[in-house]
Amino acid sequence: MKHVLSICICSLLLLWTNDGIAQKKVAMKAAPSFKGGEAQIVDEFSDPDKWIRHDLWVETDFDSDGDRKKDRMHVSVTRPFQTDSEGLKLPVIYITSPYFAGVAGNEEGAFWDVRHELGEIPPPHKHPEVTRRGERPIISNSHIKTWVPRGYIVVHSSSPGTGLSQGAPTVGGENETLAPKSVIEWLTGKRKGYESIDGKKEVKAFWSTGKVGMTGTSYNGTLPLAAATTGVEGLEAIIPIAPNTSYYHYYRSNGLVRSPGGYLGEDADVLYDFIHSGAEENRARNNKVVRDQEMAQGMDRVTGDYNDFWAKRDYLNHMEGMKAAMLMSHGFNDWNVMPEHSYRIIEKAKEMGLPVQIYYHQAGHGGPPPLTMRNRWFTRYLHGVANGVENDAKAWIVRENDKQEEPTAYKDYPNPEASNVVMYLEGGAPERGTLSLTRPAKQGTETLVDNFSFAGDALAQAEITEHRLIYVTPKLKQPIHISGLSEITIKLASSKPAANLSVMLVSLPWRKGRRATINDNIITRGWADPQNHASLTKSEPLVPGQFYELTFDLQPDDQIIPAGQQIGLMIFSSDKEHTLWPDPGTELTIDLDGTKLILPVVGGKAVFESALKNEAVND
Repeated sequence: MKHVLSICICSLLLLWTNDGIAQKKVAMKAAPSFKGGEAQIVDEFSDPDKWIRHDLWVETDFDSDGDRKKDRMHVSVTRPFQTDSEGLKLPVIYITSPYFAGVAGNEEGAFWDVRHELGEIPPPHKHPEVTRRGERPIISNSHIKTWVPRGYIVVHSSSPGTGLSQGAPTVGGENETLAPKSVIEWLTGKRKGYESIDGKKEVKAFWSTGKVGMTGTSYNGTLPLAAATTGVEGLEAIIPIAPNTSYYHYYRSNGLVRSPGGYLGEDADVLYDFIHSGAEENRARNNKVVRDQEMAQGMDRVTGDYNDFWAKRDYLNHMEGMKAAMLMSHGFNDWNVMPEHSYRIIEKAKEMGLPVQIYYHQAGHGGPPPLTMRNRWFTRYLHGVANGVENDAKAWIVRENDKQEEPTAYKDYPNPEASNVVMYLEGGAPERGTLSLTRPAKQGTETLVDNFSFAGDALAQAEITEHRLIYVTPKLKQPIHISGLSEITIKLASSKPAANLSVMLVSLPWRKGRRATINDNIITRGWADPQNHASLTKSEPLVPGQFYELTFDLQPDDQIIPAGQQIGLMIFSSDKEHTLWPDPGTELTIDLDGTKLILPVVGGKAVFESALKNEAVND
């Protein structure tokens, strides 16, 4: 049965009658209210004109702008007036970002030119400047409108080197982790805050209960995870939405230089320029030290190898001290911050025994869990209301064509009922070959010719082309539910010492038109550098004509492929939307006998066999 829990604080006022006799009268003070395990909107907290808003600066322990003074972070607070007039203490929802003061424009030449040969030093690109917005950067109001009326204080801060925060942006460097940690320490009374950026008059968070939750999307979702890896006391729960959890996985893939979807030619230094909105007088020094030295030496756009620069910017490497409960959100068709970012962190958190839930949807970048899920999460871990959220389903997945507010509950992700199904290739180039459960007789090889000018969707739809190899199943007689990581092993030879390798798993026929959705055609995808077949940290030139074996995961997915569709494995070289663009003509020869695909199928091989029974490939 649903119940209402209201936390009320009462005080006794003495009122004197005409007879001089004291009477007691109870005055009710505003307090958070809960129903069904969720914080409710409280009328007394809901008038924006009565909210208390103020700015301050929290001092950190680092000096990232080289001025020999500890950097101070700009912090903005919005809280109900009762935290002053009635002594009310409330938990905090905290959002931090490098975007609050504006970003650089996407001017021509600001991204790396991808049109060059593999292994070449790319030509330089422009470095645009950010024009900072206003004397006081505009801080987002969306979280304020959601959470302050529900009995929370909302705190925002600008990342180092952005807005009115001192320091230098580092795009995943240590100071971007320590900055929110410092703000949380101020919120728990363990660090000093000041009224001005260089003053000595202190500000105390006397209105904070010391319980803090963090949330945000994309870069703003990365920073809650960064703060949580420090194990800072007081950070009880985080809700990262589409977070970038590794800058290597964002800008590289299995040794390959690869751009995030929609931002061809972006890299860490481009993002640095994009967010560098801090004090103009510090920018030249920051550019020289961070962008033109550390980044220029560490990014390595020539080989794409994993190195110390990238290892420091991989939050999976820093999770040992993490204690915060985590509700993660991601889209399975997010080709910007790809779904592997959340998957790898959730798997580690489960291994560590942390309270975790994952919410996946079928759309692209962004997309928070439903408000009721976020509300229950923060209610449980910030207000301490025993709503049983820790016993809820571990995975919530929005099924195809369902509303994002209506996810389906599962015991876990990947689906515990999924098991690996091995699929083999049978030749058919330059048309379509076959993808089947039975290993065919010796197949030999097939060859494709690289040409970046053909996009992946065009190659998947082509009836005949030499620029890709594609292998398809018979039409499905019944739906197939894929859940987890698909894995591919490819044995290949290149006609040149370097080549791009791209893989796409598709659902055919390709659906077009207004009713087509983002998950109708591409199931999942992946990329790799054949030069890194033996090591992710060291490339070696390919011997033309010599065969090499690569095994790598495709992006995690949970998708139901409907009856009547065919599952197709497409192998190609340069991906117009994501990779570098070398001159066309490189030949990749695939050893079909040495190549296989592993699909995680709910119900396993028996279910897949039933779905394919008695169907011909091209029916």
